[in-house]
Amino acid sequence: MWFFSKKAAAKLDLEAVLHQTHKLFVLADEALVAVHGREQLEQFLQSQGLQPTADIERFVVAVGLTPEEVKAYKHAIKNRQSYSTIFTLKTEVRMLLELHPLSNNDAQWALMMRPFLLPLLAKPKVKEAAAKNDDTQEERGWRVYLEHAPIPTVILSQDGLVQRANGSFEALLTNAHKGKTNWRFLDCVANVSKEAVAGCFVQVMQGKLPTGSLEIKLANNEECTLSMFLSRLEGLDSEGFILHMIDLTEQKNLEMRFAHSQKMQAVGQLAGGIAHDFNNLLTAMIGFSDLLLMRHPAGDQSFADIMQIKQNANRAANLVRQLLAFSRKQTLKAELVSITDTLADLANLIRRLIGENIAFKLQHGRDIWPVKVDQGQLEQVVINLAVNARDAMNGAGSLTIRTENVLIDDAHPLPPENIFPLEEDAIAPGEYVRIEVEDTGLGISPELRRKIFEPFFSTKEVGAGTGLGLSTVYGIVKQTGGYICVSSEVGKGTCFTIFLRHYIATAEEQAAQPEPQVENEQQSAPLDLTGGGTVLLVEDEAPVRIFSARALRNKGYKVLEADCADAAFKVVAENKGKLDLIISDVVMPGMTGPAMVEQISQQYPEIRVIFISGYAEDAFMETYGSNRNFHFLPKPFSLKQLATKVKSVLE
Repeated sequence: MWFFSKKAAAKLDLEAVLHQTHKLFVLADEALVAVHGREQLEQFLQSQGLQPTADIERFVVAVGLTPEEVKAYKHAIKNRQSYSTIFTLKTEVRMLLELHPLSNNDAQWALMMRPFLLPLLAKPKVKEAAAKNDDTQEERGWRVYLEHAPIPTVILSQDGLVQRANGSFEALLTNAHKGKTNWRFLDCVANVSKEAVAGCFVQVMQGKLPTGSLEIKLANNEECTLSMFLSRLEGLDSEGFILHMIDLTEQKNLEMRFAHSQKMQAVGQLAGGIAHDFNNLLTAMIGFSDLLLMRHPAGDQSFADIMQIKQNANRAANLVRQLLAFSRKQTLKAELVSITDTLADLANLIRRLIGENIAFKLQHGRDIWPVKVDQGQLEQVVINLAVNARDAMNGAGSLTIRTENVLIDDAHPLPPENIFPLEEDAIAPGEYVRIEVEDTGLGISPELRRKIFEPFFSTKEVGAGTGLGLSTVYGIVKQTGGYICVSSEVGKGTCFTIFLRHYIATAEEQAAQPEPQVENEQQSAPLDLTGGGTVLLVEDEAPVRIFSARALRNKGYKVLEADCADAAFKVVAENKGKLDLIISDVVMPGMTGPAMVEQISQQYPEIRVIFISGYAEDAFMETYGSNRNFHFLPKPFSLKQLATKVKSVLE
């Protein structure tokens, strides 16, 4: 509905406007409606269940404006300012109301009121506009501007119909709308974004946003995220909107990968911290169980109960090792390993694990290069993948393990179907030993292929697994310096591929060979674990300190205790450095164990050192240095392991 003064109406083709809109009225002043248009006004009010009135202030109340909107309307009248609002009638019809002063010399106004957004939300009943051969210079200018715009750009009518669009926008559309005009823009918007887009139109029309900005999804491609910028076109022959879009898909993917990376890092830190604390508890549980077993040997009625406690503590220690493997903070004893020999030794165990109904093939490559890994952890990786393959095949199928030497470079890239757990895990060029574990099971859907490596994620039923299996595999492989990827086809099977670097030892490393010495020390440990000497035990966890001190005293050692670095300094000073061995925790309140030992070693360099920790040795090697003379005992440890380590170091 339009309200004009007679003076203003005289300047327009009033009959043409009336014929077009059927909603044109005239204001004589800010209060009364003139005779012209009265009939249409009364018909409209009656159709909306409202009482006809010539009083404009009563009229705006009658149509359902809120008190705040009425107040703003009166303020505009008083100050001769333009005013617009969008409101909903009793019949649930949304209306646009605009008020504009006609002149600075009188109190006459133009008031427009018409349905708003109904054409946006309803299917338009319009025919395809015929192409014009006689384009105006302005239209040709718009066409040139749109076609050369590097971002999707659309011109919309006041009712939200597409009038012009450039090639960048049409590239996003389905064939149903390409090259066409006069179709409603909301048809190409996904359902999840339609209400937000309509709301953006409302805000722009009300002037609340100079330019509306909104993230939207398209109906034909919801994986694509667009940023929509909406502005009004004013001062042209016909008012409407101009809409620009920017593709945010890659930016959103980067944000998701960054957030996922942060989440995984946070979970890893949490898992490492939890594992460290659990290792202290488990050390005490296993240790005190050993002390009890010394008083309750086999045949005692308490022996079976104590063994149950110790065995369950050891099971918990295995779970903690999985957490540390995921957080890449477990202790790895890297050594030169023959992949061929390792898999050959595992073959019988794998056959028993997967069952008789699953065919097992082990295909060795020729002259497989040596790798430097923790053999026990590598065996855990292969066994874990084999068990997962068994579960995926439901008791029938084929499991194949293959090995091969491969070169990765620009000329020999990985096949694109190989998916890494994280985008940043892209394999570096070099020589690798490739281990493939392939099954003929159910396969993994594309949306789950990266999630399977997340901690505690599992597709198995409740109680069938912890969800730590593949995250443990990933952690072990990454800490070893290798890579793991997966390729799969639903219904045909899955292939996990591990890449371990070809290890070439330097001349110095071949001469030194430090890695096997730790194993040889434990393997050749004496059966007689008694000994003598003075040991300083520095441990902030009281249960671990009490157990360790009792265990060593039972073996004949003189044990001095300290719960922190300051207490240890006092003990060293009181004994004037007459100590044979320092056993120290790595992480303690205040000064750390390595920092404490470094100060003591400056005055008493002959004292031998054993560090104990729930973290890996690598966790403090970078700061403490690997060239210093020390030994390491990971938590949790048993009485025998502690006594064996002390005996070996002192001898």
